[in-house]
Amino acid sequence: MLVLHVGNFGSRAKGAFLHSVAPKLTRGLVRAGHAVIDFADRDVARGGNFLGARKLGIAKANRELLAMARQARPDLLLLGHADTIAPATITTLRREMPALRVVQWNVDPLFEPDNVARLRSKLAVVDATLVSTAGAALAGLRHPGMALGFLPNPVDFSIESARADLAADLPYDLFYACGHPSRPLRHFFGIDWDMDDFVTELLRRVPETRPLLAGVQRRPGLHGAAYQTALGQCAAGLNASRRNDQYLYSSDRLAHMIGNGQAILMDRGTGYGDFFAEDQMAFFGSFDELAAWLRRLIAEPAARMAMAAAGRARYHALFNETRVARYVMEAAFGAVDRTAYEWPTLID
Repeated sequence: MLVLHVGNFGSRAKGAFLHSVAPKLTRGLVRAGHAVIDFADRDVARGGNFLGARKLGIAKANRELLAMARQARPDLLLLGHADTIAPATITTLRREMPALRVVQWNVDPLFEPDNVARLRSKLAVVDATLVSTAGAALAGLRHPGMALGFLPNPVDFSIESARADLAADLPYDLFYACGHPSRPLRHFFGIDWDMDDFVTELLRRVPETRPLLAGVQRRPGLHGAAYQTALGQCAAGLNASRRNDQYLYSSDRLAHMIGNGQAILMDRGTGYGDFFAEDQMAFFGSFDELAAWLRRLIAEPAARMAMAAAGRARYHALFNETRVARYVMEAAFGAVDRTAYEWPTLID
């Protein structure tokens, strides 16, 4: 198949988004035997006006996508957070290319009303919508004739290449990164937390911790090669997304941390305990349990390494980039074998 993949491939910032889902899906599609053309809609929009403003270049991005698709005539149009592309543009392409299949994928949370609105704007013009949340939260995106289901956050060992799980002695015990510690607050253990305060409390309870923090407690963010280097220097990673009560929703940072060999500290409310055993991830349901796990992972490097290695292997077996890409292709063409995947696939 020929796939035209529209998404944020990040030529402008953040180390070209090395760890992002869009380039991982492209690599997975290629490794699965497909040809892929990447179309960076946001960059095209910014380049369409002298101010470099995305909003001023939306019409340009839509015209360029039409021209590219007419020339390439893809089998699949894959849309990843392609918010600059109008539904009318997709309708035009479908009219001109009746065999074209269209899928939108999204890894932002469904508790963000703006994200849900962006997804809904294209439900009538796509064949499938895949989102990194499973369960009841998907129900609001149902649309007649459209497939709807879960999209795992893929791991790609060509990017997540460090092996912290093989090192008994590392510079840091705990990795935690957060874009906005207080916007919004995170809900843990019945309390809404500013994550600066959450980290302060965790370090108060486990003062021996050597943390590597990014974006919290006035630490700068990390991107590109610096981010990848940091991931490989940490024994454990705290996976604390904005909410932990929507089934299987997680920031894609989970794939970054576990893929680089960190032992994962994970709230049980995420539901990942359905796919990972207690010796593959450190699940917690209270602050006391989280602190106890962190103390143990610091004090027992052999146990930490074993957990990290088992979790890494399990995550890759489930959610590697090629397997996830094959699933996306199957969803696009109505050919998903639900028995072939451990995760919940398409909802009825």
